[in-house]
Amino acid sequence: MTSPVLVAVVSTELMAEFFTAADVERLRAAASVLGGDWVRVDRLADVPDLGTTRVVLTSWGAVPFDAELLERMPRLELVAHTGASVKTFVTDELFDRGVQVTQTGAAMARPVAEVSLTFTLLLLHRIGEMSVALRAPGGWYDPAVGVQHQILGAPIAVIGASRTGRSYLELIRALGARPLLVDPTVDAAEAATLGAEKVELPDALRRARVVALHAPTLPETHHMIGARELALMPDGAGLVNTARSWLVDGDALEAELATGRIAAALDVFDEEPMPQDSPLRALPNVLLTPHRAAGTAEGRLEQGRIVADEVEAFAAGRPLQQAITRDQLAVMA
Repeated sequence: MTSPVLVAVVSTELMAEFFTAADVERLRAAASVLGGDWVRVDRLADVPDLGTTRVVLTSWGAVPFDAELLERMPRLELVAHTGASVKTFVTDELFDRGVQVTQTGAAMARPVAEVSLTFTLLLLHRIGEMSVALRAPGGWYDPAVGVQHQILGAPIAVIGASRTGRSYLELIRALGARPLLVDPTVDAAEAATLGAEKVELPDALRRARVVALHAPTLPETHHMIGARELALMPDGAGLVNTARSWLVDGDALEAELATGRIAAALDVFDEEPMPQDSPLRALPNVLLTPHRAAGTAEGRLEQGRIVADEVEAFAAGRPLQQAITRDQLAVMA
């Protein structure tokens, strides 16, 4: 293996999901402009000599770019992530060395927002509970599943005006919901421009038929939804989490859901894959998906296109469009 200028640490399967043949050619051409070859590997450790590497493409499971690793890459200038969250591997050392970091969260906001909307509609209309009831021997409609609601005119709490939160806001507004926005970084005027009423968390929880989480992973958001907050939700309300399990006290949520008082739709969990003996698997008022809210074919290809765009721009000396700073990283999910 030659010493490459561009290293794609992306599995063969994910390369096929992310990059069209044309985008792979764009990466190859960019590497040529940068003065060398490119290589795809499963691990950075598979590359014996990283001395000429200027660009690294990362995917899930990326190792931290600590001082020891960076010593092997003295010419590194760009880390381009095929996903959104880079908190687990982007380090202060990267920024200290002037390395640029970019990611593809812009491509993931819409598909995650669509799943969040889907969850919202399923919870409002009690589709999950009715489906479970019908699968039981002799099962049919059971009024015990609770009151069904439409989204038109429904108060929906949006916790976090992130990119995904804003995309979700746009979708529920188009369907006639009454959004309640909780975000300390957004004032009432900006909330109004988003078509939402700015409220504090306790008020949102008391009023909403569905609470959708789109907040970042910060010290102050850890378990922001706990037993006390869940108790504020009205009977029959639903909780949607396509963001991070970090935001919810999992034990408190399991206990509240076990009572049947509220429902939930979850795409993220403290332990992934979810343990086979998780009580959530057996609850009829819980909808579960395996952390795949952003996994659309179109979204994946958009992620690859963004990465190719950014690498191409870097090679041409143009500004990056999706670069993140140290300060931005601190408030990202």
